[in-house]
Amino acid sequence: MKKRWNILEADAGKVESLRDALGINEILCRILVQRGIETFGQAKDYFRPRLTDLHDPWLMKDMEKAVGRILQARERGEKILVYGDYDVDGTTAVACLYQFLRRHYSPQLVDFYIPHRFREGYGISRLGIEHAHAGGYTLVISLDCGIKSVDLIRDAAAIGIDFIVCDHHLPDPELPPAVAILNPKQQGCPYPYKELCGCGVGFKLITALCSRLGLEEEEALQYLDLVATAIAADIVPVDGENRVIAFFGLKKVNENPNNGIRALIRLSGVQKELRMVNLVFMIAPRVNAAGRMDSARKVVHLFTASTPEEALSYAGQLHADNTDRKETDLQTTEEALSLLEKDAGHPDRKSTVVYQPHWHKGVVGIVASRLIERYYRPTVVLTRSGEFISGSARSVNGFNIYEAIHACREHLLGYGGHFAAAGITLLPEQVGEFCLKFEATVCATIEARSLVPELIIDAELPLEAIRPSFFNIIEQMQPFGPGNAQPVFVARGVRDIGSRIVKEQHIRFCVRQDGAQMDGIGFGLAGKFQLLQTGMPVDIAFTVEENEWNNQTSIQLRVIDLAASGPYTP
Repeated sequence: MKKRWNILEADAGKVESLRDALGINEILCRILVQRGIETFGQAKDYFRPRLTDLHDPWLMKDMEKAVGRILQARERGEKILVYGDYDVDGTTAVACLYQFLRRHYSPQLVDFYIPHRFREGYGISRLGIEHAHAGGYTLVISLDCGIKSVDLIRDAAAIGIDFIVCDHHLPDPELPPAVAILNPKQQGCPYPYKELCGCGVGFKLITALCSRLGLEEEEALQYLDLVATAIAADIVPVDGENRVIAFFGLKKVNENPNNGIRALIRLSGVQKELRMVNLVFMIAPRVNAAGRMDSARKVVHLFTASTPEEALSYAGQLHADNTDRKETDLQTTEEALSLLEKDAGHPDRKSTVVYQPHWHKGVVGIVASRLIERYYRPTVVLTRSGEFISGSARSVNGFNIYEAIHACREHLLGYGGHFAAAGITLLPEQVGEFCLKFEATVCATIEARSLVPELIIDAELPLEAIRPSFFNIIEQMQPFGPGNAQPVFVARGVRDIGSRIVKEQHIRFCVRQDGAQMDGIGFGLAGKFQLLQTGMPVDIAFTVEENEWNNQTSIQLRVIDLAASGPYTP
């Protein structure tokens, strides 16, 4: 698929000033300036994160109320239910707080609740409140959910159940009537960092409780590996406070991980140092698979396991769920692609909507993302769920899928989501009308540039500049993620000197530019191999990485895209 290359600019004066201050390669200074790092002090904070950079939890609005209510429950001997979403962010948050409260509260008075993805759906559920009431719980602490559950939390209060809401999603104008709301995004909250994930908000509650109870700092810091996992999986920015948490969380993952994380690492077979990308593609899918295919309660049991043996047992269950998920995902994707290939009208449309009643509800969101990889247009995948049709929508860069779904509300029973993703429910007889309305809405509102995938490139980099000292500084920019992406470079006018196709889909690169030679790998790029075979110079977009082979370590290119050399056109 053709990509639109977007090469970022940087203020030349600021780049020059930073180079004078740091004494490093100008290209690296260009990248730092692009990321808001313009002084020696800012660079020091960026390259050398410190735990002292974490913000005071008491700055968060309602933190005093939240801690006060928990300590009041402790004095009165009330039962507390820790309630969280079924994804990585929610389950890690529940595992952290549940484990902490069991250590510093009466264990028999604390339990947790994870709603069933299909029977209850996302967020606070009626069944969850009924469970709390039947169990005699008078305080529920919700994590990664609750900020929009106004009516349900009001109903809970009417039967004697208080809520503390710990959430990071954008609040509506009307807030739930909870005794405390911890959410940096709520109006009037002075907390300086607004992009914490749900587990991050729960972690701040734990740090505040540690402070009030006079506990050692380590009582909170022991959960950093779980918080880092949530940051990676929930695709929140890896800047500011999240970057500090991720940095030290990864350190714990690699040195002394939670029993559950250790068990997942063992089953994955990874033996090298883990990075954020490993948490995203190795840990997160196994955790999410539990909620997609069965119940996510076992995830909390995994992350709170007291022994490696117990953790390994639960990890095996998640591993099996993930195997089932991958098989279901693959089969559903193949069926969806087959439907689209047979649809003569699909190439002329600007949206994709596919439906089969037998598809598994737990994988339709993943399938929507895979269809975008092939066709790159706003996509909805629908399936039957009891008497109703439910589905997941995924978007492309720059297009607000939630607004498009909102425009189709006359055909829907319910919907929710955000800029990039949404979920919908509708009656079977409305599927046809919804497809027509969704396509018309996309056609009327999407910009042509949003239908071409964008590749953000940080800077032009000659191959001769790729040396160990340069690579070492790139490595110190870890951990990578949204807001601090792994730098992408472009090298122009390179020539092939022996590249070849490997495993039918990939290219093993061997290229030269002005006397400098580099090897590299380009996954899924075999379709562009003919560009190299012409013998003409090409431009390549790539990241720089370390390659280990036969106990030898070298620097190589990870090629993302290539194009015939020529003037840059945005």
